[in-house]
Amino acid sequence: MIATKKIAARALVVCATGLFVHTFALATIPVQHWTQASGAQVYLIESPAVPMLDVQLDFDAGSRRDPLDQAGLAEMTAALLEKGVRAGGSERSAGPSQASSAPSGGSKGREATSVGAFEPALDENALGEAWADLGAQFGAGASADRMSFSLRTLTDPALLEPAVALAARQIAEPSYPDAVWQRERQRLQAALKESYTRPGAVIGRAYAQAVYGQHPYGFETTEASLGRISVADLKAAHERGVVACRARISLVGAVTRAQADGIATRLLSRLPQTPCASLPPLPVIAEVEPLAQAQEKIIPFDSAQAHVLMGQPGFKRADPDYFALTVGNYILGGGGFVSRLTHEVREKRGLTYGVSSSFSPGLHAGSFTVGLQTRPDQTAQAVALTRQVVKGFVANGPTEAELKAAKDNLVGGFALRIDSNRKLLANLAGIAWNGLPLDYLDTWTQQVQKVSVADIKAAFARKLQPEKMVTVILGAAK
Repeated sequence: MIATKKIAARALVVCATGLFVHTFALATIPVQHWTQASGAQVYLIESPAVPMLDVQLDFDAGSRRDPLDQAGLAEMTAALLEKGVRAGGSERSAGPSQASSAPSGGSKGREATSVGAFEPALDENALGEAWADLGAQFGAGASADRMSFSLRTLTDPALLEPAVALAARQIAEPSYPDAVWQRERQRLQAALKESYTRPGAVIGRAYAQAVYGQHPYGFETTEASLGRISVADLKAAHERGVVACRARISLVGAVTRAQADGIATRLLSRLPQTPCASLPPLPVIAEVEPLAQAQEKIIPFDSAQAHVLMGQPGFKRADPDYFALTVGNYILGGGGFVSRLTHEVREKRGLTYGVSSSFSPGLHAGSFTVGLQTRPDQTAQAVALTRQVVKGFVANGPTEAELKAAKDNLVGGFALRIDSNRKLLANLAGIAWNGLPLDYLDTWTQQVQKVSVADIKAAFARKLQPEKMVTVILGAAK
């Protein structure tokens, strides 16, 4: 026990620093992929330099599947999952060794009979102590597209095996205690009230609604929508969304393929093993509608600076224009002080301390957004100039000099995108979730180098319509 505690203490230090210079930064990054008999997709990058394992499990259960009147359901389902696990046996009747090949119809549902030693329920405090004892970290969260679970642990068997077992319990058997939900709901409702006093939160909500309309990407979590969510709703959302056969599991660390397959199996072993073919298909989510015309919305707000967001729906992550748009946006407004927007709006005219542009592609067309802050009395000038710069870039594209500088910066900085296990995991999970080629990381710099001025101009012309963008201004002078 003393030895285990010492190992766990070292793990906490390593996790806190996160300083792992990755051996793959200047070499190829072999990605392994296979499908388990259950249907779960597993992706692995072996990283033997540090005796640690990072895992991410993703499910198609993000907020895009929230009902409109229960916006926030996915986020709350994930957040409350960390507040306790119910009592049970050590594993489901399928067992970890058979979980990846359970026969059709083998599951009895979430309350299927468990076997093995009895395990007491754990509340949020007991869970925190258990993870601290293991020197490991577990997390859960929901984005617009997916619900995700993460695990970080040392690979010493004395720590790895119980960490995987505990993560499997949290993933499959959250207790969703009603008293905790009542407490958390009140806290979140109070936080929402407070957010209405912050200009960034206010303009962000208005902008999302203007860009996305009735699409779930634009749904707003409110005090009322939280009030409509019950513990039964949380449990139902978890049961619908966290399904073993639909899991995409990404692993980076000092494990072999055989070990990774066993870990993936154990992480899913407590979930029902029903084949996806026996489940009803997930409802189809409509695509984001393009904007029909330009809109401008001014929100009165007592603020020293006027806040401006301008944009439109952009593109899906799977779009073949991805690299052209990524490089082009770096030139337009994503490259900080070297971007065209910064040069024209900040450096030449002094109309803002900072201005930037970004794309947020997802399973659907995420937004293209330009954001800036300026003095209220010069808002109209800053907005007009920003529109002019965007319109000119879409019409004419970048110069060859701008393109070369962008490529040099992006290619030169690529190693920083993969210089730790945590960063590698984020990239690997992106490959898994978006169905990207397994050599995506190996060919990333070549794809950037291939982009031409003509490619950028054509891609931006296909995706952006400056004459139809929405503009939301908060705090402008009357």
